[in-house]
Amino acid sequence: MSGWTGYLTLILEGALVTMKLTLMGSALALVMAFIAGLARLSRFFAVRALATAYIEFFRGTSIFVQLFWVYFVLPFAGLTLTPLQAGVLALGLNVGAYGAEVVRGAVSAIGREQTEACIALNLSRYERMRYIILPQALPLMLPTFCNNAIELLKGTAVVSLISLTDMTFQAQVVRAQTGNTLIPFATILVLYFLMAWAISTAMRWLEHRMTRGLDGMRV
Repeated sequence: MSGWTGYLTLILEGALVTMKLTLMGSALALVMAFIAGLARLSRFFAVRALATAYIEFFRGTSIFVQLFWVYFVLPFAGLTLTPLQAGVLALGLNVGAYGAEVVRGAVSAIGREQTEACIALNLSRYERMRYIILPQALPLMLPTFCNNAIELLKGTAVVSLISLTDMTFQAQVVRAQTGNTLIPFATILVLYFLMAWAISTAMRWLEHRMTRGLDGMRV
């Protein structure tokens, strides 16, 4: 029994790495989603083209290939990353590409009459986006952002391929040392579910907070 306690501790240590990857990767994905999503709505062709190229590239190629490029190929260009940094970068850029289309769609969904009213009030583009459009668009983004965050959580398992000791990697270590597959993988199954449930709960709470008082704003 004491041996299994040690193995469980090993998996829990891996769970901390998974949570760190999820939080950091989600933060990067959120930043990239807004940058690329708003760039897709830019008046400038070059900005739109650059954002579109980023989105299509990361949506159209495998996360496995992206991770291997970041970790194994970038060092040839003089940029060497730790496994954690490579995992965060690959996951963040990948999920951010999907999030960018969420941002673009939500902003585009806000009624044109509101934009026209802002122009009539002589609000700048920044003021329109900051005070009128984004407060209404953000609640539209949250359900899909929640799905993206959960997908990123599940996608963290790929980092075990570059020897980052997340909980999937640790479960494989426990299986190799004990010959038991059921217990370690049942354990991480429960842990993944609990983390996904925590993300869903947090997003529902945030959505409830953000939609308060917005009904009167919508036309």
